[in-house]
Amino acid sequence: MSATKRTKTSHPTVIDVAQLAGVSKSTVSRVLQGNGASVKASTERAVWQAIHTLGYAPNAVARSMRTDRTFMVMLITPDITNPFWPEVARGVQDTVEHAGYSVVLGNSDWLRTREDLLLRTARNNRSDGIAINPSAISEDDLKQLGIPVVVLGLRKEFTDFDMVGSDSYAGILTALEHLYSLGHRRIGFVHGRHITDAQARLQGYLDFLQQHDLPYDADLVVHTPFELAAGKEAAITLLQRANRPTAIFASNDMLAIGVLQGARRLGVAVPAALSVVGMDDIYSAAMTTPPLTTVAKAKYDTGVAAATCLLERIAGTAPSAGRRVAIGCKLVVRETTAPAHQ
Repeated sequence: MSATKRTKTSHPTVIDVAQLAGVSKSTVSRVLQGNGASVKASTERAVWQAIHTLGYAPNAVARSMRTDRTFMVMLITPDITNPFWPEVARGVQDTVEHAGYSVVLGNSDWLRTREDLLLRTARNNRSDGIAINPSAISEDDLKQLGIPVVVLGLRKEFTDFDMVGSDSYAGILTALEHLYSLGHRRIGFVHGRHITDAQARLQGYLDFLQQHDLPYDADLVVHTPFELAAGKEAAITLLQRANRPTAIFASNDMLAIGVLQGARRLGVAVPAALSVVGMDDIYSAAMTTPPLTTVAKAKYDTGVAAATCLLERIAGTAPSAGRRVAIGCKLVVRETTAPAHQ
């Protein structure tokens, strides 16, 4: 029975894939298991093409019993509605799929209770690995799982785990130097709280002030959740102060877009009377009025790097010590920054 006829009457098998691709069954197995280092790139492409043509899906139960793996990994983010995370998730999914894994997505909403529930779910369902941006759990909590874990974000308190994230500290220094070069000296800072990773941005702000002999003014700093509405309220607070800032840096683009809304509500023109810079370069950053100057992060690449580290942990090929993968940022200058208005 040919592979073509077989697809009409029953589920395609590895043998069908091998016949259509013109390779051996073991070659197909190596490609599916992510162990195709010795397989030619052209051969691997032929195998994946045959898989897609036939609509082949591995028998997950049988494969789990044979390999003692579920070929499932969990991705836990604090807020999937934040446009930053879908690109990271896509990078994770694209990478693990090539190794035969599927992704289960969990959203913690910044809540410890939901994080605990998601981690229990991952353990009870025998997930092979977890990629997580922690908001409340500790390193010890993750160690007790006994599951390979990669942390999304560069955290001082998770040094025993692989960490993959953007170099936010260097990114904020670049943004603030841009504002300084435009003559801004009273620079407001909308500091997003929730996670310790955000402390790198606050530290960058404090170090920038020190490097330029600028005084720290508590009236220029607002601590707030990473939410658009919070950014709007923060801007209204800063811009109604007697000696208001000439520029505002916001910890992410959602906050920065909120700052633009707050400035518009008060009739403060951007960038003529106020410069604004965000961080992340989400899709909507280029669609604001005016388009937002921001610090771009390689979101998809972050997902790919995190997934690669996780797959190596699962396969047992990673080094024993936790790794720190810092991905560089770059400034994207658009239309929300201009020379300081004197």
